[in-house]
Amino acid sequence: MSNTNRSRVGSTLAIVVSLSILVLSGWVVLNRQTVFDQWSVSQYQPTSGIASIVDRSGLSDKGKFYFYTSHPEVDSAAQFNANCQRQEAQSAILGCYANGRIYIYDVTNAQLDGVKEVTAAHETLHAVWDRLSGSEQQSVGALLEAEYAQMSSPELKDRLAYYERAEPGKRQNELHSIIGTEVASLSPELEAHYRQYFTDRAKVVALHSSYQRVFDGISAQSDALLVELNVLAGDIKASVTQYNNDAAVVSQDSENLKNSTNSVDRTSQFEVNQYNARRQALINRIDQLESLRTAINAKSEQYKIKVAEYEKLAIRSNDLTQSLDSTLAPPPSL
Repeated sequence: MSNTNRSRVGSTLAIVVSLSILVLSGWVVLNRQTVFDQWSVSQYQPTSGIASIVDRSGLSDKGKFYFYTSHPEVDSAAQFNANCQRQEAQSAILGCYANGRIYIYDVTNAQLDGVKEVTAAHETLHAVWDRLSGSEQQSVGALLEAEYAQMSSPELKDRLAYYERAEPGKRQNELHSIIGTEVASLSPELEAHYRQYFTDRAKVVALHSSYQRVFDGISAQSDALLVELNVLAGDIKASVTQYNNDAAVVSQDSENLKNSTNSVDRTSQFEVNQYNARRQALINRIDQLESLRTAINAKSEQYKIKVAEYEKLAIRSNDLTQSLDSTLAPPPSL
């Protein structure tokens, strides 16, 4: 081959290589998030605890990818509070997606099993939302709003109001995470969307329902007990009023009978019988008063027992709530 041909071939190869590099560079620029995510996942080694979260939450390979590319970690209270800043003092948070990282509070209360998995899936869906294109966010957002319009949940309405205050403009982002991890039955279009990130979305919904039932059960018991206490308190109050009124009348009648004793003609069987009849009627009324007093005391004891039950439920609810609040965690022991 002549030097001229070699030069032409070399020039052609150089052009092809240059074009390839240019195309590759262009693709990298256009897909820099995908490239970064691939690199980020390659740099992450999940702990056994993190891996078990993936299994229990039902994340798909794609969902796991976005979970791992966020380098998730489960933190104790102090570390979690350093990584996740709450926006309102009265609103505890269980996780956050901050600066491309996922942080999960290490809730250890066995009664709330599953809360870490649900939190992880919730935050993963934030990572997913960040990677949707503008048109995808718009179409999925419309589906989410349609779903929300069919729901009647005051609790969810309050949560969204909080997010509007704490994170303005993040409504659909939050709906995307909440509905995806907490609502069992969705439109076919939304189910198809979430199927990309869950092999079995029912797993994470079941976990959420499981620990939510603990709170709902306590709330239902407390509400029922409160109704019983109010009814019982009203009954006791009415009985005490009746007792006091009847006792006043009996006391007066007893005094009148006592005063009439000396005026009874003991030689008249009629007057003696009348006096004895009045005396026996009074004794019967006193017995009735004593029965009413006994009943009031019994109801009062019942009321005390129910108050104690109500207070125990309040303490249990408070303990559960505190176990979800990283700022209320007990200090480490020395």
